[in-house]
Amino acid sequence: MLIDRVWSQEVTPEAERQPLVAVAIHDGHLVRDDVAKLIALGEAERLREEDPFTGVWTSIAPTRVTGVVSRFQIDLNRPRDKAVYRSPGDAWGLQVWNEVLPHEVADQSIREYDEFYSTMHALLGAMANRFERFVVYDLHSYNHRRGGPDGPHADPDENPQVNIGTGSLDRNMWGPVVDRFITDLRSFDFPGGPLDVRENVKFKGGHFSRWVHENFPTSACVLAIEFKKFFMDEWTGQPDPVLVDAITAALRSTVPGVIESLAQVAPPH
Repeated sequence: MLIDRVWSQEVTPEAERQPLVAVAIHDGHLVRDDVAKLIALGEAERLREEDPFTGVWTSIAPTRVTGVVSRFQIDLNRPRDKAVYRSPGDAWGLQVWNEVLPHEVADQSIREYDEFYSTMHALLGAMANRFERFVVYDLHSYNHRRGGPDGPHADPDENPQVNIGTGSLDRNMWGPVVDRFITDLRSFDFPGGPLDVRENVKFKGGHFSRWVHENFPTSACVLAIEFKKFFMDEWTGQPDPVLVDAITAALRSTVPGVIESLAQVAPPH
Protein backbone atom coordinates (compact mmCIF):
# COMPACT_ATOMS: atom_id res chain seq x y z
CA MET A 1 0.00 0.00 0.00
CA LEU A 2 1.34 3.41 -0.98
CA ILE A 3 1.06 5.79 1.98
CA ASP A 4 1.95 9.40 1.28
CA ARG A 5 2.43 10.27 4.94
CA VAL A 6 1.62 8.76 8.32
CA TRP A 7 -0.86 11.40 9.47
CA SER A 8 -3.58 13.65 8.14
CA GLN A 9 -4.33 17.19 9.20
CA GLU A 10 -7.16 19.61 8.69
CA VAL A 11 -7.21 23.32 9.45
CA THR A 12 -10.56 25.07 9.14
CA PRO A 13 -11.14 28.85 8.91
CA GLU A 14 -12.18 28.84 12.58
CA ALA A 15 -8.54 28.03 13.43
CA GLU A 16 -7.71 31.72 12.94
CA ARG A 17 -9.87 32.50 15.99
CA GLN A 18 -9.71 29.46 18.27
CA PRO A 19 -6.44 28.39 19.95
CA LEU A 20 -7.22 24.69 20.09
CA VAL A 21 -5.65 21.65 18.41
CA ALA A 22 -6.97 18.08 18.70
CA VAL A 23 -4.55 15.24 18.00
CA ALA A 24 -5.25 11.48 17.71
CA ILE A 25 -1.92 10.02 16.65
CA HIS A 26 -2.77 6.39 17.47
CA ASP A 27 -6.04 6.29 15.51
CA GLY A 28 -4.38 4.81 12.40
CA HIS A 29 -4.48 1.17 11.28
CA LEU A 30 -2.81 1.10 7.84
CA VAL A 31 0.68 -0.30 7.21
CA ARG A 32 3.06 -0.01 4.25
CA ASP A 33 3.50 -3.03 1.99
CA ASP A 34 7.03 -3.68 3.26
CA VAL A 35 5.77 -3.66 6.84
CA ALA A 36 2.77 -5.88 6.01
CA LYS A 37 5.11 -8.57 4.64
CA LEU A 38 7.06 -8.70 7.89
CA ILE A 39 4.50 -8.16 10.62
CA ALA A 40 3.54 -11.24 12.61
CA LEU A 41 0.36 -9.79 14.09
CA GLY A 42 -3.09 -10.17 12.65
CA GLU A 43 -5.32 -7.16 12.10
CA ALA A 44 -7.37 -7.88 15.23
CA GLU A 45 -4.24 -8.02 17.37
CA ARG A 46 -3.04 -4.72 15.96
CA LEU A 47 -6.41 -3.06 16.40
CA ARG A 48 -6.53 -4.10 20.05
CA GLU A 49 -3.49 -1.94 20.84
CA GLU A 50 -4.45 0.94 18.56
CA ASP A 51 -6.84 3.75 19.47
CA PRO A 52 -9.78 3.41 17.08
CA PHE A 53 -12.43 6.16 17.08
CA THR A 54 -10.15 8.73 18.71
CA GLY A 55 -9.89 10.40 15.31
CA VAL A 56 -13.66 10.99 15.39
CA TRP A 57 -13.23 13.05 18.54
CA THR A 58 -10.81 15.49 16.90
CA SER A 59 -13.86 17.03 15.18
CA ILE A 60 -14.30 19.25 18.25
CA ALA A 61 -11.30 21.40 17.21
CA PRO A 62 -10.67 23.62 14.16
CA THR A 63 -7.15 22.23 13.84
CA ARG A 64 -7.07 18.44 13.67
CA VAL A 65 -4.19 15.95 13.41
CA THR A 66 -4.98 12.24 13.04
CA GLY A 67 -2.71 9.22 12.68
CA VAL A 68 -3.16 7.25 9.46
CA VAL A 69 -0.85 4.29 10.04
CA SER A 70 -0.63 1.72 12.81
CA ARG A 71 1.55 2.36 15.81
CA PHE A 72 3.17 -0.98 14.91
CA GLN A 73 4.66 0.73 11.85
CA ILE A 74 5.79 3.83 13.73
CA ASP A 75 4.74 4.98 17.19
CA LEU A 76 4.53 8.77 17.13
CA ASN A 77 4.01 8.92 20.88
CA ARG A 78 7.38 7.45 21.81
CA PRO A 79 10.89 8.90 21.71
CA ARG A 80 12.64 8.58 18.37
CA ASP A 81 14.89 5.71 19.47
CA LYS A 82 11.87 3.74 20.75
CA ALA A 83 9.39 4.63 17.99
CA VAL A 84 9.91 1.36 16.06
CA TYR A 85 8.99 -1.70 18.09
CA ARG A 86 11.77 -4.28 17.87
CA SER A 87 11.11 -6.78 20.67
CA PRO A 88 8.13 -8.07 22.63
CA GLY A 89 9.24 -5.86 25.50
CA ASP A 90 8.44 -2.82 23.36
CA ALA A 91 4.92 -4.02 22.56
CA TRP A 92 3.01 -5.50 25.53
CA GLY A 93 4.80 -8.85 25.12
CA LEU A 94 3.69 -9.27 21.50
CA GLN A 95 5.97 -10.78 18.87
CA VAL A 96 5.58 -8.05 16.27
CA TRP A 97 7.85 -9.32 13.47
CA ASN A 98 8.21 -12.69 11.79
CA GLU A 99 11.93 -12.06 11.19
CA VAL A 100 14.57 -9.55 12.24
CA LEU A 101 13.40 -6.17 11.06
CA PRO A 102 15.60 -5.02 8.14
CA HIS A 103 17.36 -1.69 8.62
CA GLU A 104 15.84 -0.19 5.49
CA VAL A 105 12.29 -0.84 6.73
CA ALA A 106 12.98 0.70 10.13
CA ASP A 107 14.83 3.63 8.54
CA GLN A 108 11.81 4.44 6.35
CA SER A 109 9.58 4.50 9.43
CA ILE A 110 12.01 6.82 11.21
CA ARG A 111 11.96 9.17 8.23
CA GLU A 112 8.18 9.27 8.56
CA TYR A 113 8.56 10.04 12.27
CA ASP A 114 10.95 12.89 11.55
CA GLU A 115 8.62 14.33 8.90
CA PHE A 116 5.73 14.26 11.37
CA TYR A 117 7.62 16.10 14.09
CA SER A 118 9.03 18.63 11.65
CA THR A 119 5.53 19.39 10.40
CA MET A 120 4.14 19.58 13.94
CA HIS A 121 6.86 22.06 14.87
CA ALA A 122 5.79 24.29 12.01
CA LEU A 123 2.07 23.87 12.74
CA LEU A 124 2.36 24.56 16.46
CA GLY A 125 4.89 27.31 15.87
CA ALA A 126 2.29 29.07 13.73
CA MET A 127 -0.20 28.64 16.58
CA ALA A 128 2.26 30.16 19.04
CA ASN A 129 2.77 33.14 16.73
CA ARG A 130 -0.97 33.64 16.22
CA PHE A 131 -2.04 33.25 19.87
CA GLU A 132 -0.35 34.07 23.13
CA ARG A 133 -1.31 30.62 24.39
CA PHE A 134 -3.03 27.56 22.96
CA VAL A 135 -4.30 24.15 24.10
CA VAL A 136 -3.74 20.70 22.61
CA TYR A 137 -6.12 17.82 23.29
CA ASP A 138 -3.87 14.75 22.90
CA LEU A 139 -6.50 12.02 22.53
CA HIS A 140 -5.92 8.34 23.30
CA SER A 141 -7.69 5.25 24.60
CA TYR A 142 -6.53 2.34 26.71
CA ASN A 143 -7.39 -1.32 27.34
CA HIS A 144 -8.84 -2.55 30.61
CA ARG A 145 -9.68 -6.19 29.83
CA ARG A 146 -6.29 -7.72 29.14
CA GLY A 147 -7.34 -11.02 30.69
CA GLY A 148 -9.31 -11.92 27.55
CA PRO A 149 -12.79 -11.30 26.17
CA ASP A 150 -14.36 -13.16 29.12
CA GLY A 151 -11.80 -12.00 31.66
CA PRO A 152 -12.30 -9.53 34.46
CA HIS A 153 -12.34 -5.78 34.04
CA ALA A 154 -9.33 -3.98 35.48
CA ASP A 155 -9.78 -2.47 38.94
CA PRO A 156 -11.78 0.76 38.43
CA ASP A 157 -9.98 2.38 41.36
CA GLU A 158 -6.81 2.31 39.28
CA ASN A 159 -8.41 2.66 35.85
CA PRO A 160 -10.63 5.75 35.56
CA GLN A 161 -12.94 6.18 32.61
CA VAL A 162 -10.87 9.22 31.66
CA ASN A 163 -7.26 9.74 32.71
CA ILE A 164 -5.85 13.24 32.22
CA GLY A 165 -2.06 13.08 31.90
CA THR A 166 -0.36 16.27 32.99
CA GLY A 167 3.03 14.94 34.00
CA SER A 168 5.03 17.11 31.61
CA LEU A 169 3.24 20.44 32.01
CA ASP A 170 3.89 23.22 34.51
CA ARG A 171 0.91 22.77 36.82
CA ASN A 172 1.61 26.12 38.52
CA MET A 173 1.23 27.89 35.19
CA TRP A 174 -1.45 25.82 33.46
CA GLY A 175 -3.52 24.85 36.51
CA PRO A 176 -6.58 26.95 35.53
CA VAL A 177 -6.81 25.16 32.19
CA VAL A 178 -6.43 21.67 33.68
CA ASP A 179 -8.89 22.30 36.48
CA ARG A 180 -11.54 23.80 34.19
CA PHE A 181 -11.25 20.92 31.73
CA ILE A 182 -11.64 18.28 34.43
CA THR A 183 -14.55 20.12 36.08
CA ASP A 184 -16.46 20.59 32.84
CA LEU A 185 -15.87 17.02 31.65
CA ARG A 186 -17.13 15.65 34.98
CA SER A 187 -20.16 17.94 34.78
CA PHE A 188 -21.30 16.74 31.36
CA ASP A 189 -24.58 14.81 31.35
CA PHE A 190 -23.08 11.54 30.15
CA PRO A 191 -25.19 8.42 29.46
CA GLY A 192 -25.21 6.26 32.57
CA GLY A 193 -23.95 9.00 34.86
CA PRO A 194 -21.05 11.44 35.20
CA LEU A 195 -17.69 10.39 33.82
CA ASP A 196 -15.00 9.27 36.25
CA VAL A 197 -12.27 11.77 35.34
CA ARG A 198 -8.97 11.75 37.25
CA GLU A 199 -5.51 13.15 36.79
CA ASN A 200 -2.29 11.11 36.44
CA VAL A 201 -3.77 7.89 37.85
CA LYS A 202 -3.04 5.54 34.94
CA PHE A 203 -0.85 7.66 32.64
CA LYS A 204 1.02 10.94 32.93
CA GLY A 205 1.24 11.63 29.20
CA GLY A 206 3.55 10.32 26.50
CA HIS A 207 6.35 11.60 24.33
CA PHE A 208 4.23 13.87 22.14
CA SER A 209 2.96 15.95 25.04
CA ARG A 210 6.47 16.16 26.53
CA TRP A 211 7.90 17.22 23.17
CA VAL A 212 5.31 19.98 22.75
CA HIS A 213 5.95 21.30 26.26
CA GLU A 214 9.69 21.25 25.71
CA ASN A 215 9.42 23.14 22.42
CA PHE A 216 6.62 25.56 23.38
CA PRO A 217 6.92 25.82 27.18
CA THR A 218 5.15 29.16 27.62
CA SER A 219 2.66 28.84 24.74
CA ALA A 220 1.27 25.30 24.76
CA CYS A 221 -0.81 23.41 27.29
CA VAL A 222 -1.18 19.76 26.28
CA LEU A 223 -3.82 17.64 27.98
CA ALA A 224 -3.05 13.96 27.39
CA ILE A 225 -6.58 12.54 27.49
CA GLU A 226 -6.92 8.74 27.77
CA PHE A 227 -10.38 7.18 27.57
CA LYS A 228 -10.72 3.69 28.93
CA LYS A 229 -12.25 1.51 26.21
CA PHE A 230 -15.62 1.35 27.94
CA PHE A 231 -17.11 2.78 24.72
CA MET A 232 -16.22 -0.33 22.70
CA ASP A 233 -15.40 -4.03 22.94
CA GLU A 234 -11.61 -4.00 22.91
CA TRP A 235 -11.50 -7.68 21.81
CA THR A 236 -13.85 -7.49 18.82
CA GLY A 237 -13.23 -3.84 17.96
CA GLN A 238 -16.96 -3.11 17.91
CA PRO A 239 -17.94 0.35 19.19
CA ASP A 240 -21.03 1.51 21.01
CA PRO A 241 -22.00 4.38 18.67
CA VAL A 242 -24.03 6.11 21.38
CA LEU A 243 -21.03 6.28 23.69
CA VAL A 244 -18.60 7.28 20.93
CA ASP A 245 -20.88 10.19 20.05
CA ALA A 246 -21.40 11.06 23.71
CA ILE A 247 -17.63 11.33 24.20
CA THR A 248 -17.46 13.71 21.24
CA ALA A 249 -20.19 15.83 22.82
CA ALA A 250 -18.53 15.71 26.23
CA LEU A 251 -15.22 16.88 24.83
CA ARG A 252 -16.94 19.62 22.83
CA SER A 253 -18.64 20.84 26.02
CA THR A 254 -15.23 21.54 27.58
CA VAL A 255 -13.97 23.81 24.82
CA PRO A 256 -15.57 27.15 25.84
CA GLY A 257 -14.35 26.86 29.42
CA VAL A 258 -10.86 25.77 28.45
CA ILE A 259 -10.50 28.69 26.04
CA GLU A 260 -11.84 31.07 28.69
CA SER A 261 -9.39 29.71 31.27
CA LEU A 262 -6.41 30.62 29.09
CA ALA A 263 -6.98 34.24 30.17
CA GLN A 264 -6.37 33.17 33.79
CA VAL A 265 -2.94 31.70 33.07
CA ALA A 266 -0.22 33.70 34.78
CA PRO A 267 2.95 34.35 32.78
CA PRO A 268 5.94 32.23 33.82
CA HIS A 269 8.39 33.63 36.33
